Amino acid sequence: MKTYLFIIAGSILAVTGCQTLQPTEPQSDNDPQSVAIKAKSKKSATVTLDEIEEQVAEVNNLWLRISNQMQLPVADNALVAQYRQWYLDNPKHLEIVTQRASPFLYYIVEQLEARNLPIELALLPIVESGFDPLAYSSSHASGLWQLTPPTAQSFGVKTNWWYDGRQDVASSTKAALDLLQYLYPKMDNNWLYTIAAYNSGEGRLLSAIKRNQNRSKPADFWSLSLPKETAHYVPQLLALADVIKHADKYGITLTPIENSPQIEVVNIESQLDINLAADLAKVDIVDLKAINPGLKRWATAPQGPHQLVVPSDKAATFKRALATVEPDSRINWVRYKIKAGDSISRIADQFETTATLIRSSNGIKGNNIIAGKFLIIPVAAKDPDLATMTADQVLARKAVIKSSPNKQAYTIKSGDSLWKIAQSQQVSVAQLMKWNNLKQQSTLTVGKNLVIYPNEVAANNTGKEKTVNYRVKSGDSLARIATQYNVTVAELIEWNGLQNSKLIQPGQILKLIVTNS
Repeated sequence: MKTYLFIIAGSILAVTGCQTLQPTEPQSDNDPQSVAIKAKSKKSATVTLDEIEEQVAEVNNLWLRISNQMQLPVADNALVAQYRQWYLDNPKHLEIVTQRASPFLYYIVEQLEARNLPIELALLPIVESGFDPLAYSSSHASGLWQLTPPTAQSFGVKTNWWYDGRQDVASSTKAALDLLQYLYPKMDNNWLYTIAAYNSGEGRLLSAIKRNQNRSKPADFWSLSLPKETAHYVPQLLALADVIKHADKYGITLTPIENSPQIEVVNIESQLDINLAADLAKVDIVDLKAINPGLKRWATAPQGPHQLVVPSDKAATFKRALATVEPDSRINWVRYKIKAGDSISRIADQFETTATLIRSSNGIKGNNIIAGKFLIIPVAAKDPDLATMTADQVLARKAVIKSSPNKQAYTIKSGDSLWKIAQSQQVSVAQLMKWNNLKQQSTLTVGKNLVIYPNEVAANNTGKEKTVNYRVKSGDSLARIATQYNVTVAELIEWNGLQNSKLIQPGQILKLIVTNS
């Protein structure tokens, strides 16, 4: 007969094959759930599964999970009482904070538990920023944890044109907890000292402690002479913890937060267009940006960190879809003809990218560019500038934003395939894929519409076509080959019957159909 152990509110319950539960003694006489189970066990030798389900249901609230683990002593102090009363008089504040915290708090609690840190530290973002990831202070501190630029740099948080890791929940939480773990042993393993040092710096705390010791004065936190902000900082956190732990006692109703993962941090390996990411995850772009507040532009940073926060219930879908996207198609590329008077910085501003990325994408070391030559430029998938460019200029497989008044719709019928539709409409399969953001393995849905641009077909048919055999060189990619010959990646795939376009090899011969103008 098998026995299963469940830990509920600190009590270990053994479940045997007959589905009755034998409670052990509670670990804490002060834990209300443990007391309830202990009292029930005196009346009966077993606890039924229905009773356990009732206990489990209570722990579905993340606030309860947090309050059950609180251990820092709350001093009988005037400032603690003052802040406690403020929270009791302003329940709307906790309601707003809870709403902001809902996507992130479970993640933070998990990180604290993994490091065996006091659960009260999960409340620091409330004191620091009101759980606003975009909060910015006069001292240039930013994010949930209000990291200053020097602190962020010291703990490996990247901040650049593309990304501010201080506003990213994963990067900032790691840095904040690293800082707290760094401070704790320096503060004589005293958490009140450590929390105060997080606010004002270790030097100021150590000086205050040493000053009292040299004068034979008490050196506990409450006896130190500290800046007003720091002197109020620790009492505010303790008061908040007390209100949350004893919400029922104080007559406060905390908006429940589900005790389950809300977000997942996914390794995306390289730069990714945020609009494409939203499509792959099947989430609204506004919602995706809300849980990735560290992203400042239309894509993740080229040099990383290569991670993206997605809703936990969409993570599996996102990872499966991302695995099918060719690396060269993770962002859009535009073929831009350099004009007289252009500079790399001016072109970068026009396309909302960086001069550094343009240089690296085109193998340019300095600032010299030549009018009439072409550059390939990474651009946002839904950048309005794309509407003015021909389809052949856009190298990625994502659909191009069109403003053509000659757009036509084709309604998919039973038995249709991309090949049949292309033949009937006198277009190519590659054009259908490009116009409608399709892949070769995409399923056609009867009754749905495909878009067709007759003017583009006519434009593409002007001039004389010829076939070119291209031998793949080391370092080549489909996007770079397409740029060189002014064709699309989708066309290369179609012309060469590529099943796995990630695996082109040096020496491989590709067929290209090139138009002479």
